Amino acid sequence: MEKSEVVITGLGLVSSIGNSLQEAVESMKKLRSGIETYQPFLDVKAPVSVLGTLKQFDLTSSDQEDWEFPAKYRVARSVLRGLSPNALFGLCAFTDAVEDAELTPEDVSNPDVGMYTASAGSTLMLYSSLDRMKKVGVERANPKGIVSSIAGTLNFNLVSHFKIQGFSTGFVSACASSAHALGFAADAIAQGQQKRMFVVGAEDGDIDCILPFAGMRALSTNTDPSTASRPFDKKRDGFVGTGGAAVIVLESRQVAEKRGAKIYAKVAGWGQSSDGYNPVLPEPEGQGLARAINTALKQGETTPDEVTYINAHAPSTPFGDLAEIEAVKEVFGTNSSVKISSTKAITGHGLSLAGSLEATLTALAIDKGLIPGSANISELDPKTKGVNILQETIHEPIEYALSNSSGFGGANVSLLFKRYHG
Repeated sequence: MEKSEVVITGLGLVSSIGNSLQEAVESMKKLRSGIETYQPFLDVKAPVSVLGTLKQFDLTSSDQEDWEFPAKYRVARSVLRGLSPNALFGLCAFTDAVEDAELTPEDVSNPDVGMYTASAGSTLMLYSSLDRMKKVGVERANPKGIVSSIAGTLNFNLVSHFKIQGFSTGFVSACASSAHALGFAADAIAQGQQKRMFVVGAEDGDIDCILPFAGMRALSTNTDPSTASRPFDKKRDGFVGTGGAAVIVLESRQVAEKRGAKIYAKVAGWGQSSDGYNPVLPEPEGQGLARAINTALKQGETTPDEVTYINAHAPSTPFGDLAEIEAVKEVFGTNSSVKISSTKAITGHGLSLAGSLEATLTALAIDKGLIPGSANISELDPKTKGVNILQETIHEPIEYALSNSSGFGGANVSLLFKRYHG
């Protein structure tokens, strides 16, 4: 059976660099950062002080009745009581993606339409629910404590709210999670099992979600929001966290063209691999990620010299950035013309959200004909020599682009996108 081509027809975003596609594009053009000093870190005298903050949302309370979010998102109290912060972000971004794709309720809710998600769950809501249960007893515990906190919270709430009838499941592979979700969602369409898939990545991005990484010495201790996240820089010292949600609408090309949908880009292929090396650290030579990239290129029937741009995973950690550089050298060689940047320099690192967030930004870059620069670099790490790291945003057509993601346990995903020519 001939495989269906897969295209992106809708995008929705709640992010540190904007809650609309237009804001995100402008942020990429100007390398405008969403990273700020984060007061809750200062209140507990944490060794870190900056975060990719979400504007127009205040979900710091564990009581959903206290949450503040844009009035355009109307959420019934009965629904709100079962949400985590990341599920609300996902609900908002999903609503915007449906609108962007110009889908009707019937287009969303039928057996040919599914949803794959990625989230680590909500530490805030889990701790709050357990704390209440221990203090007042099981019979007075929050009845929605489970569905508002554990890793499946996106599935439980969004499948129900949007009446999804097709495939649905969640992916848990740390920072590669939503990239895995997108790859498998594309497969479901390519194999003719579904006609449309929603891919949702979302994280709380608050003190409870991010601060535990300080115990691993993984977070930047730089107090300057303008330089704390600096992938590929010689003095980078860790990542800056963020939260929010990114929702991507995938369809078969036939379905999309038949209904006259706007198409941002094609999903040309994807690859995955495991390092088999360490629970936390990447394999230093980048061999696992190189295999994932090669698989994506092979599936997309593409050669390395056809790729215009790579949106690198590069979280601004000493080991992670260089492992990816080695992977790029392995596949593309040194002195390749392919341009590389890490949008985490302006967004922060969204953990399991990262794959869908960066796929969204890559799709927007392809659609707008711009390549975002890698911000905040004062001095490139000497070990990046031979790799073309773009430091300023430029306007240039992108024919093929890769978006890489890597997570704990050495989980690697590389997504290959292609410009849509009609």
